[in-house]
Amino acid sequence: MNLLLAEVAQATQRLADAGVPSPRNDAEELAAFVHGVKRGQLHSVKDADFDARYWEVIARREQREPLQHITGRAYFRYLELQVGPGVFVPRPETESVVGWAIDAVRAMDVVEPCIVDLCTGSGAIALALAQEVPRSRVHAVELSEDALVWTRKNMAGSRVDLRQGDALTAFPDLDGQVDLVISNPPYIPLTEWEYVAPEARDYDPELALFSGEDGLDLIRGIERTAHRLLRPGGVVVIEHADTQGGQVPWIFTEERGWADAADHPDLNNRPRFATARKALP
Repeated sequence: MNLLLAEVAQATQRLADAGVPSPRNDAEELAAFVHGVKRGQLHSVKDADFDARYWEVIARREQREPLQHITGRAYFRYLELQVGPGVFVPRPETESVVGWAIDAVRAMDVVEPCIVDLCTGSGAIALALAQEVPRSRVHAVELSEDALVWTRKNMAGSRVDLRQGDALTAFPDLDGQVDLVISNPPYIPLTEWEYVAPEARDYDPELALFSGEDGLDLIRGIERTAHRLLRPGGVVVIEHADTQGGQVPWIFTEERGWADAADHPDLNNRPRFATARKALP
């Protein structure tokens, strides 16, 4: 074992003692980041090349600063995104939400599907859809100027139509024309603040986390926005907390113009997102 791998083993224990959920992964990621190699190449770093700055970034992670803030990057499906203070860090759970949406769009008999991403944040969802559904027309909206600093960096050179604005009033020019609306909105109840992981509670923007007493305030608003934007037969896909399984589909009722409302599990088999189809006239 070379010096770096020995230090990674010690760092793993320190991160575990600090309550970091994935200590080995993070210790290796930070070692690779500091030394400018891939995780699979850590064994090739010569002892003489060990960089003591490794322990500086480990100390930051011990304080529960997000790994992605330290490295400045987040991975989402096939994307590498720039992230940092002011923008929500995309989570692996959302990848299954996007996967369902991609399958749904591909199943539509539409040559150039129109897609809207509400509350785009880093742009992860919109960029993944634009990349994996090549002929799609993707539009995205974000309210926060702080978040948009990062969104604009990630979307530079892409074909996504990015706008600043409120998800509840966005894209009036697309009313009735959209094939799929997707969103990972804030959905944590204000009463749950103390139970949120430090990485999210202390570093992600509050605007991207909390939404009223039951966490569903913005989702209720997005239900109306999605109904306004979608063509008849169009689909909405919306992420929610695993504790909200069963609640969100009830927002998309037949009385409000929806059909086929359902919940779906993530890769851990926890309720993660709801879908519904705009009813035909």
